[in-house]
Amino acid sequence: MASTIMHDRSSPTETIGETESPPSIGHGVTLAMAAACGFIVANIYYNQPMLEIIEGSFPGRALVSGFVPTATQLGFALGLIFLVPLGDRLDRRRLILIQLAGLALSLAIAAVAPDAYTLVAASILVGAASSVAQQIVPFAAELAETGRRGAVIGTVMSGLLCGILFGRAIAGTVGDHYGWRAMFALGCLLAILTGILLAIVLPRSRPTSRALYVELLKSLFTLLRDEPDLRRATLIQASLFGSFSALWTVLALYLDARYHLSAQVAGLFGVVGAVGVLFAPVAGRIADQRGPHMVIGLGAVIMFASWILFDASHAMTALVVGVMLLDFGEQGALISNQHVIYALRPDARNRLNTIFMGGMFIGGAAGSAGATFAWEQSGWPGVCGFGGLLVLAAILLHVQARLKSHRRKI
Repeated sequence: MASTIMHDRSSPTETIGETESPPSIGHGVTLAMAAACGFIVANIYYNQPMLEIIEGSFPGRALVSGFVPTATQLGFALGLIFLVPLGDRLDRRRLILIQLAGLALSLAIAAVAPDAYTLVAASILVGAASSVAQQIVPFAAELAETGRRGAVIGTVMSGLLCGILFGRAIAGTVGDHYGWRAMFALGCLLAILTGILLAIVLPRSRPTSRALYVELLKSLFTLLRDEPDLRRATLIQASLFGSFSALWTVLALYLDARYHLSAQVAGLFGVVGAVGVLFAPVAGRIADQRGPHMVIGLGAVIMFASWILFDASHAMTALVVGVMLLDFGEQGALISNQHVIYALRPDARNRLNTIFMGGMFIGGAAGSAGATFAWEQSGWPGVCGFGGLLVLAAILLHVQARLKSHRRKI
């Protein structure tokens, strides 16, 4: 394939600019990538509903095994920083398959872990390998035609979001009936099957950068400095995901305090939230046709309305509707912000994704911590106020950016 060389502003090294377009992505491949993202990202959340069962398996080591969810999240963060940028340097198909093999092996180790220390170590590896989902999303953006990029990203992200929402529910059911080791073994099998599926359907990709690995990591800071749209999208999504996380952090506590409902019922709200996933492809198509900025603003406004509804009414119906609205708005804004960042530097999509998703998960962690504090200090009204303020901050950032853009055009 013929290629030309152009300089990358994100590093002193050269990047590869192709004269030929990458293979176009069809609906079948899009659905396969969406399903793969769902199966992969669910591995991050399997351990959460099974934590009590896991701790019971290691008498005297409950403190150690209690770090399993934290270790998994830490591993995911490490994978996001140190593995995802490699997608700009290597053939993405090969990298995805290698990470899936590592994920299957890590899950197998977790399933047979003889002690709590081994399980914690395996959980770090599971989290790191699960970052392969963030290799697939920018790969889909690369393969998509410009006029369909938003719709393709929306479909793939729908699969990823389903994995987040349904992963806990599936693990809780399997863990209760067959034990936590069976869930990790099932995850291993699913990782192997996912690898086989992607090996069949994914095309090879051409690296977009010749930068050395250390230069790729250094360029993360350069990209963040040089791309104001990237900084803005990351800050907006961090605020919105923080608001989203605030709800899910305290929802079980609220349901127990207000309605005396069990944690299992709280888990069923994940199914309610999954309705919001249906909005992701729609948001992507709107972003393709009308531009992503309108969808970002609309999504944020919808989320703000959900917090008003949460605070104004304590009826179960209002809670259900509010959860759907919150998920609708968050997913729409997420897809549209990704639409924005993937258009910035085609040669650096994986690194852009590292910065964006890293900022988003930092926002989510801050939202969870803030919601916990608000719940302890002021109960549900405090949580509603905190969640609403996060969304309001995102709206102000978005409005400020649009006003600046409008002034530049005058």
